[in-house]
Amino acid sequence: MELRDGGLSGYLLRCPLVAILRGIQPHEAEPVAAALERQGIAIVEVPLNSPEPLDSIARLARGFGDRLLIGAGTVMTEQQVEEIAAAGGRLIVTPHADPAIVRAAKRHGLLAVPGFFTPAEAFALLAAGADALKLFPAEAGSPAMLKALRAVLPPGTAVLPVGGIDAANIPAWRAAGAAGFGIGSSIYKPGDSPDMVGAKAHALVASLDQVVAT
Repeated sequence: MELRDGGLSGYLLRCPLVAILRGIQPHEAEPVAAALERQGIAIVEVPLNSPEPLDSIARLARGFGDRLLIGAGTVMTEQQVEEIAAAGGRLIVTPHADPAIVRAAKRHGLLAVPGFFTPAEAFALLAAGADALKLFPAEAGSPAMLKALRAVLPPGTAVLPVGGIDAANIPAWRAAGAAGFGIGSSIYKPGDSPDMVGAKAHALVASLDQVVAT
């Protein structure tokens, strides 16, 4: 699916799963990202409520930034956008609908995937320049909700459900038109070893491949 400016499309086409590494420690970031890359994951997000998140982002940007899209989640302020850009991050993800943060991301040349839950929020974020939209919390909605939203959103708008997404419910969301998925605890929990993360990523990617093939 082509996105609004094409900036995310290549990564999502490689793999529509966004690995959310909430709670990761900086010294764990590179081994975990290497395990994810081996399973085909192309987008890695470090939420800012993780320990020393800017350090993790900087390490990932140096080690993987030429191959993977590295960014930050739980972005709440314009100052944080500036700090993420300085650390080498290229993607901003928010839990909420704040057009000012989207505009700040675009000023710094970053991709912006802000959170929304209503049509009003979605249209305001797109007007601010959002590259895609994060439907959050997805477990409070449904695939039927996404299907209805996509009928009124501009053609080509990419919506990524986040929250409660796992291998069991990906098929229904895909059928409703999801362009990608943010995967949190189903792919990484604090304390998981790289091998554990790789195994979980492998299962998710295999499930996704089965969905695509049907």
